[in-house]
Amino acid sequence: MSSTMTLTGRLTGTPELRFSPAGVAVAAFTIVTSRRVKDQTSGEWSDADTTYWDCKAFKQLAENICASLDKGMEVVAVGRAVQESWEDRQSGAKRSKIAVRVDAIGPSLRSATARVEKTGGSGQSRQDYQQARAESSREGREDPWASGVPGTQAQAGGWGGGDDSPPF
Repeated sequence: MSSTMTLTGRLTGTPELRFSPAGVAVAAFTIVTSRRVKDQTSGEWSDADTTYWDCKAFKQLAENICASLDKGMEVVAVGRAVQESWEDRQSGAKRSKIAVRVDAIGPSLRSATARVEKTGGSGQSRQDYQQARAESSREGREDPWASGVPGTQAQAGGWGGGDDSPPF
């Protein structure tokens, strides 16, 4: 069992999208993290504790990452550490490394802005989603009091309660 971890850093390259033999999307990318420290004698800032994290994401998340994120972007990623093991093809030696299985990721808004767009992952296409959103907004603007709940619609007597007193 592994604990959840949060990484805040920059992408070292453009995320690479591949597909497994079973057709599952896999995004592979690296996040570099470091801590900024100020040298007290020179007053200059430098990076300390720099670490490169090999990351992978799967399925729809993998496709969204490759469509949305690019080299150099500052990101915030949540995932868990996993140990990957393999056998070296040349020497036959067993190798392993710690990598991050990313469960969620997005751009850091510390020094950037982002526009979020819902994907059609829930069975609705993007166009259907936008149309439903527009219709919902239109209905709300046309008659904000038309909720269908008795006593909430404006009536001839004033506030809907039969007298001119406010409903609160």
